[in-house]
Parts: sequence; C-alpha cells; structure tokens
Amino acid sequence: MRLVVGIIVVLVSVFGGYAAMGAHLEVLFQPFEAVIILGAAIGAFVIGNPPAVLKGVGGVFGTLLRGSRYDKSAYLELLGLQYTLYKLAKSKGNLALEAHVENPKESSLFAQFPRFAKDHHAVEFMCDYLRMITLGTENAHELDTLMDEELETHHQEREQMVGAIQALADGTPALGIVAAVLGVIKTMGSIDQPPEVLGHLIGGALVGTFLGVFVAYGFFAPMAQSLRSIYEAESKFYLSMKAGLLAHMAGYAPAVSIEFARKALMTDVRPTFAEVEASTSTLTPATS
Repeated sequence: MRLVVGIIVVLVSVFGGYAAMGAHLEVLFQPFEAVIILGAAIGAFVIGNPPAVLKGVGGVFGTLLRGSRYDKSAYLELLGLQYTLYKLAKSKGNLALEAHVENPKESSLFAQFPRFAKDHHAVEFMCDYLRMITLGTENAHELDTLMDEELETHHQEREQMVGAIQALADGTPALGIVAAVLGVIKTMGSIDQPPEVLGHLIGGALVGTFLGVFVAYGFFAPMAQSLRSIYEAESKFYLSMKAGLLAHMAGYAPAVSIEFARKALMTDVRPTFAEVEASTSTLTPATS
C-alpha cells in the first residue's frame, strides 16, 4: 500500500505540476525515447547480474508491495516461540526438542505460532541450530561464529538484489542522456525544417533526459531503499533468534533468554517487557 501511495504522489506531483504550469502533457509522450532508456536498462540489468538475481527479480515487486512482514506482532510471536522452546528444553532436556525440530510441519509446538511456521527460511534457521544443540553442540562461541557466517551469506544474497536495483537508479540518468543525444542527432538531420518543427524535435530529445532522471530518482532509487529497509527488518528477525539461542546455550532461564532476543530488535517494533510477559503467560506449555 505504501508503494502504491508513493507512486501516485510522485506521478501527480510531477505531471500535475507540469500541467498546472500551462504545459502540454502530450509533448512528454515519446514512446521511442522510453524504449531506448528502459530497453537499454533491462539489457544492462541482464548483463550485470547473476542468474540468481535475474530469477528473483520478479519476487522483488511482490516484496515491495507487501512491505515488511516483521511488525511488533510478528516479533511477539517469535519471542513466544522461543520461550516455549527453551522452557521445554529446560524442563525436559534439549532432547525433548528433537521431535519438534525434525518435523516442524507436524509439530504441535510450531503450530501455536502460524506466522512463524509459514516462514520456511526462519523455521529452517531455528531448527538447524536447535538440532545441533540436541546433537550435543556445547561451544556457544563456535555456534555464534557459524550463525554469523550464515547470516552474512544471507545478507550478501539480499544485498545483491538491492545493489542490482540501485545500479538501475545510478545508470538510468546516463541512458536518458543517450536517448537525448540520439534525439539531437535526429534533429540535426532535419536542420532545414522550419522552427516549429525543430522545436518539436528538440523538445522530444530533451524528454529522454527527463525520463531517465525521473525514472531513476522517482522510482528505482526509492525502490532500492525500500527493499533495503525490508531486508534489514528481516535481518533483525534472525539476529533475535541468534541472541535467544546463544542465551539458552549459556544456561539462562527462558524468560532471560527471550529478553536477550528482545533487546536485539529495533525500538520502533520492539515489544516491551510487559507485553512479552503478558503474551508468554497465555501460551500452552509444550510437551515432548
């Protein structure tokens, strides 16, 4: 919704302001200028990015439309899940987690947290490290390093997509100049035409520069920034899991472990201690 509102504001501000000046909107309709700019941008995008990025670009627009999935309620659910897992492990031992970790889709424990259960990558991350704990991993420092490596890889994969869209934003103004130069070349071939014809041709050429700058800073650059913010929120979600897991390995009580996890969150979406306490008090105790 935020993306749609932003696009509408940009379009209304630019074209509405242009029309309000008494200018004619039809002058800006230069389809071949748009073909040159956007076609070259798409070609450059294909040349400059690996297959994984090209394959994932379609999903980016869905991500931008949905926005971040990680609001306060999502974090409350995450903290509740961690509390339930760690409480079960404290009361019955880490091996009691094995049945839930090995088959989370059939787990009654994970079923209590439907939003988390639908997040395949988050479930995989949590279960992988809980499985290592159930298998006897005791060195928290080694597990910390391993989680850092995985999270860094995840961040790099996400940053590839952000970088690809940012490169579009950086390159599109130059492609607008290319379109404008081609328009000037076309105009020079008609130098014997009357002034009103030449004026129309020159105006059409300048539209190329306008389109390149407009698309770059009106759409591509804000999209890259929005995508970066969404991925940063996702990163905090995983860092919260990491903090809770390490606190559990250090032997802290479940309530303390999830306090470690809570402190890893951004303040605008971080539940208060009282909210977490109220949420966890209503959870159904897990059984092995």
